[in-house]
Amino acid sequence: MRHSSSLLNISMNDQIDYTNNPLHGLSLKNLLNEIVDHYGFEILYAYLNINCFKKNPSIASSIKFLKKTTWACEKVEAFYLYEFKNLPKVSSEQFSIPPRDRIVPNDQTPGEPADLSIENADDMRSKRVKKATAYNKAKQSDDWDNNYAKHEQESSGSENSHTEEYEDPWAKWR
Repeated sequence: MRHSSSLLNISMNDQIDYTNNPLHGLSLKNLLNEIVDHYGFEILYAYLNINCFKKNPSIASSIKFLKKTTWACEKVEAFYLYEFKNLPKVSSEQFSIPPRDRIVPNDQTPGEPADLSIENADDMRSKRVKKATAYNKAKQSDDWDNNYAKHEQESSGSENSHTEEYEDPWAKWR
């Protein structure tokens, strides 16, 4: 018994302090009210590309969608932290952690909301498309190189290459 209570005390003393995170204690409804009042649904859709901000947008319908969809909620929370609260971008260690669980260093304080426009969103989107296209081309060329090398190895006459046959995943769809 004594051992478990000492572990409990250690874990209670070592709790991480999230109070410097602007999302600490902020409800999703209040977060949305703040960013919608400042930017509006059109800019939110332009920057976040989430349909709940385009098709019949309202705070209630957005909250309903965001509560069901973790990735979208985290995207909105990150937008709140790094665009609306204008905090510096997160470190690589904190990047994979959801925005609500991130630790904001004490020396970082929220600033004024970023000035965002539809034109800037279009520029940002086109840059992302170019990066994604370049990444996909590089990935495809790597895959092509790997497949070509595998094909060359198989056609070099090894007996094992004939025993392994390619199986079409759509051949047994029923």
